[in-house]
Amino acid sequence: MQRKVLILIIIAGLVGGVAGSIISAGSVHAGVFDDIWNFLKGSPSQTGISSPAPSTTTVPLYAPTIDYEQAVVNAVKKASPSVVSIVISKDLPVIENCPYDPFSNLPPEFRSLFGDGAQFSQPCQKGTKLQEVGGGSGFVISENGLVLTNKHVVSDAKADYTVLTNDGKKYSAKVLARDPAQDLAVLKIEASNLPVIKLGNSDSLELGQTAIAIGNSLGEFRNTVSVGVISGLERTITASGETIGSETIQGVIQTDAAINPGNSGGPLLNLRGEVIGINTAIASGAQNVGFAIPVNQAKRDIQSVKTTGDIKTPYLGVRYAMITPDMASSQKLTVDHGALIRGSDDGPAIALDSPAAKAGLQAEDIIFEVNGTKVDQNHPLLNLIQRYNVTDTITLKVQRGDRTLTLPVALAERPKGE
Repeated sequence: MQRKVLILIIIAGLVGGVAGSIISAGSVHAGVFDDIWNFLKGSPSQTGISSPAPSTTTVPLYAPTIDYEQAVVNAVKKASPSVVSIVISKDLPVIENCPYDPFSNLPPEFRSLFGDGAQFSQPCQKGTKLQEVGGGSGFVISENGLVLTNKHVVSDAKADYTVLTNDGKKYSAKVLARDPAQDLAVLKIEASNLPVIKLGNSDSLELGQTAIAIGNSLGEFRNTVSVGVISGLERTITASGETIGSETIQGVIQTDAAINPGNSGGPLLNLRGEVIGINTAIASGAQNVGFAIPVNQAKRDIQSVKTTGDIKTPYLGVRYAMITPDMASSQKLTVDHGALIRGSDDGPAIALDSPAAKAGLQAEDIIFEVNGTKVDQNHPLLNLIQRYNVTDTITLKVQRGDRTLTLPVALAERPKGE
């Protein structure tokens, strides 16, 4: 249908052009439609229209594309052996149709009215069976079987997890650690000499640079590759899922590389085949709007697990509200950015016996710098604290009334359940 429309447009244009020359010349060319037909058949010499001389200049239009494609291919080849699929299985009830007689309790004389021995059926449980209920992605971070993925992929403590490596091998996986503050988790499989993916530097990302996503798309298409660009940095999103409820994730990377259900936990790569992010969420109803946790936010978790066997996260012990210019204006604050320490229905502003309490922080203090980095909407306090390790000492710049204080704080391990 499109070809017919295109031909009709060409014919209409040619007739219009010829008709114009006819009117201006004051005479009629008897073979005009023969000329048009010959032109459409590819015989311009018969129409009186001369072909332009072929160009002698050769322009290598596709060479840059070949270089770019080769870089993508090389990056995928480099990273793919380390990318794994994660299969989620659970013991679910086996439901069958069982015989059922709804009139069994009636006297025989009444049962005959409904047909003696009439049989019906109703659903009933016939034991349980281990069944696949979902899938995700991950990547190998150590030769001896550590795998990084999203926390929401392995959030169900009652589920069984199986890791399928790129070479087709299958391993039973144990959830070694879940990060209480970030959507990250580490699995352990009993394997050795695994190919380890290389981690990049997410702090150096630029808008528009190439991003490559690899993962178990839709839980069935293993090692699916999609390519796009970094389309946003330092985003704050609220993500939700059936098993995790709703949670706010700060400082994430936005990309238009296609990310689908099942890609969660897989790597987002640069053109060197290095991990720059961990794919974690997609925008519902959008066209290729996906988000990834910057890999630098995962490096502390990785090191913590390798060193201690668990994810130990740093803890300051304050409740706060991020200051916006509108908030600063309406509440007549002395600064237009930072974290205002303030209690809520969830608890006091300063947790008892916390590092914040020991350092002398108080309710209504404003933290506006952490180790020289400005605390603002692009650098929330929680994200800045997460850059450090348990027992690290950081320096906070604090506004208290009309005074500016510099307070050293020794971070501690986040208490369980916080």
